[in-house]
Amino acid sequence: MIASKNTDTLVEQILDKTDGEKETGLPSPKSFDKPENFNNRELSWLEFNRRVLEEAQDPTVPLLERIKFLSIFSTNLDEFFMVRVAGVRRQIDANVLSKGPDGLLPREVMEAMSRRIHELTEIQHDYFFDTLLPLLNKENVFILKPDQLNNDQLIFADDYFKHTVMSILTPLAIDPSHPFPHLTNRTLCLIAEMRSLVDSKLPKTNLAIIPISVSVIPRFVRLPSPEGSYQFIPLEDLIRVCIHELFKGYEVFNCYAIRVIRDSDLQYDEDPSEDLIKTISETLRNRRKGAAVRLQFERNISEPVLKNLIQELDVEPEDLYPTRGFISFSELMVIYSQLDIPHLKDPVFVPRLVSEFETGTDMFSVIRNSDVLIHHPYQSFSYVTRFLQEAAEDPHVLAIKMTLYRIAANSPIAQALQLAAERGKQVAVLVELKARFDEEANIQWARKLEDAGAHVIYGMSGLKTHCKVCMIVRQEKNKIRRYCHLGTGNYNDRTSQIYGDMGLFTAHPRFGEDLSNLFNVLTGYSTPPKFHRIKIAPTELRETFITRIRREIANAREGKPALIIAKMNALVDKQIILELYRASQAGVSIKCIIRGICCLKPGVKGLSENIEVISIIDRFLEHARIFYFQNNDQPEYFLASSDWMPRNLNQRIEVLFPIKEPKYQQYIWNILQIQLSDNVKARKFLPEGTTIRVKNDKKKNRSQIALYEMHGKLN
Repeated sequence: MIASKNTDTLVEQILDKTDGEKETGLPSPKSFDKPENFNNRELSWLEFNRRVLEEAQDPTVPLLERIKFLSIFSTNLDEFFMVRVAGVRRQIDANVLSKGPDGLLPREVMEAMSRRIHELTEIQHDYFFDTLLPLLNKENVFILKPDQLNNDQLIFADDYFKHTVMSILTPLAIDPSHPFPHLTNRTLCLIAEMRSLVDSKLPKTNLAIIPISVSVIPRFVRLPSPEGSYQFIPLEDLIRVCIHELFKGYEVFNCYAIRVIRDSDLQYDEDPSEDLIKTISETLRNRRKGAAVRLQFERNISEPVLKNLIQELDVEPEDLYPTRGFISFSELMVIYSQLDIPHLKDPVFVPRLVSEFETGTDMFSVIRNSDVLIHHPYQSFSYVTRFLQEAAEDPHVLAIKMTLYRIAANSPIAQALQLAAERGKQVAVLVELKARFDEEANIQWARKLEDAGAHVIYGMSGLKTHCKVCMIVRQEKNKIRRYCHLGTGNYNDRTSQIYGDMGLFTAHPRFGEDLSNLFNVLTGYSTPPKFHRIKIAPTELRETFITRIRREIANAREGKPALIIAKMNALVDKQIILELYRASQAGVSIKCIIRGICCLKPGVKGLSENIEVISIIDRFLEHARIFYFQNNDQPEYFLASSDWMPRNLNQRIEVLFPIKEPKYQQYIWNILQIQLSDNVKARKFLPEGTTIRVKNDKKKNRSQIALYEMHGKLN
């Protein structure tokens, strides 16, 4: 069984193996371990989300795409509050006084986060109302307020309310016999102040809450409008127009929109005697009841109502977010999806076909002949789906083994596994129930697969299974052959359309043997063997990376070529950062492409002057993990499911795998060079943790467009 060692102990063991200062003439990694050498993780994430907001502000981005980025910014921020802000709040409540690598106490982190989030959300609101809305209006797209509705629209609103909305709403009166109700996480609510106009023997109230489920009714309602005009009203405003229908016999004199974000990071104990699927299902129900960490409300809310909310929700002043106009931009995607106006959106990218699979009779014959590397979404994810579908229908396929981390609700991959199990094939699926915010979909599919006869494993105790691997066992003449797929991203057909990821199809025996052994580890808790090709966390991945960084250090000290290129989602791990600082001091050139968090400070004299870090924010989410080590001109290329974060290296099952084929090594090299030379969507990290756009003083290179065009040339 894999056991996750104590991080500090593990790191100390690795550091003890380093070449000492006496042997190399270089400071040890520990000598760089000072608070001023690290950026704060939470503030670095907020800087990433600022880059998302910056895309919404970019006049070169099509108008509706800017609306989309504004929505993404809000959705990102919701999850940040639910997990990261909530986590810091728990530390403060527990009186944690230990400092992070950056030297900040939890209270200091909270204050810095609050200041930055308030700044960013104010920029977001002002930009939307002062810039984007007028631009939308010029394109005949309008979001109307109640007093802007014409007579026909008022009639429509009244009819829509009575026949669609009213029966779904449940107004909750507040009085001595009905205490303040629980406000569900992320649910938009109206809070109404009212007075009774009639005598009645029934109880009366002067305050009521109206929860609005935008998952049931669209947040923005399309109104009747002239041809060529697109007019919407926010659902909360439509309800306000018709609110007298909900409270007959009352005068509603004030009605405010509010929204609460709650601590939603699942906390549960993995008791071996308990059913994990039951434990997580029960914990999911409690997610909605976590402590409030953010209260959004309209600026004109009355002081008595606000004081009541603060008291009932037990929120701090820093948790209060007054808003200009409507609450929450997350649902702006409703408008984006309802409008088919091509010139206001990005041009459609049709995924390129892969010639090998298009000319071959079946996928197995193609993969048997040679490895195939695919880059999504530039090339179609349908080949991954087809791989499973062909396996389900092929009478020569004996078994399918697979890990699933995030499963789409209508996943064709899960359906193929279900079909394979129903046809009597051995199907073993490790479904990670602890995939944050996807637990419910994963649980549903786990139950369906079990019902079909598949062997479903729910991950390993204490560890998330984050690797993305699949193995198909096929009977061929007098031998068994194993066909493998290893990827950097999830087996999710929905996210594959917007996530940039890579996947390798191979029938190489060494990969087959490695995945067989890996699944024995995952399902049977076998002791990990010495793998031929892959490396896994938490047992050996950290040391694999550190060993290769140190090899580049040794090469640089000997005057040999030394270069590291690392592309990932986040660089947080303290020990990896210390090793990179040491490599920089040895003269190793280090180039990083990091989409999100970067706790390393690049370009600091005497520390990291040989390290450059960029981030690319564009229409596709940069998600692939690629690692290049020059190795004295005998380069190594790796793809992985893992970022350089403590959780990936210490608390997850991750897989790193090499790319051996020269043509695909060249292909990955081209990808890295194209992205490193991006001067349209790339931002350069500065030492203090902020980012600036790369100067565009050369021929424009927008890397995602260039990659799409490169795939067109290849095919």
